[in-house]
Amino acid sequence: MHGLRDSSDPRPVSLGEYPCLDEALVLLNRDLAATLPKQEPLRLMALPGWEVDGPENVYVALANGEWHGNSLYEGSAEALDGALCAVANAAQDTVMERLWRVWPLCAEHDIGMHLREADGRLSWWCAGERVRRGPAHIRAAVGELDTFVRPRRPNRKRRRC
Repeated sequence: MHGLRDSSDPRPVSLGEYPCLDEALVLLNRDLAATLPKQEPLRLMALPGWEVDGPENVYVALANGEWHGNSLYEGSAEALDGALCAVANAAQDTVMERLWRVWPLCAEHDIGMHLREADGRLSWWCAGERVRRGPAHIRAAVGELDTFVRPRRPNRKRRRC
């Protein structure tokens, strides 16, 4: 039987502690920089597990250390595919809930995208513009949102700050 650990403060995860999570986070930060260029990169934070000898809980956090949602599941750090899926979901939760904005947005339809596998790669999927019945589509693989240029929309009203 394991004893329970006292709660403690979260700590930043050092580069190399979870190599697969680090690699997945690099891809997510590429998408974040392409879509929210003023936002600082995401990072990993950790809290000790509930049990003294148990695994720690790792979270995807904003640069200031805030996060939202559940910790990454224990097995997600073992392989890149699992890590990418877990980190992408956690990053999306953290960005949306801590910054109060939909992320990432489809540059074509201006609606939020979701994760979906396409051609063996985890990708950002857009449901399409529902008003005009535009087609659903894969926008880009995770980590490749910067390869697309936002289309010019001449009839769209410009926001004023």
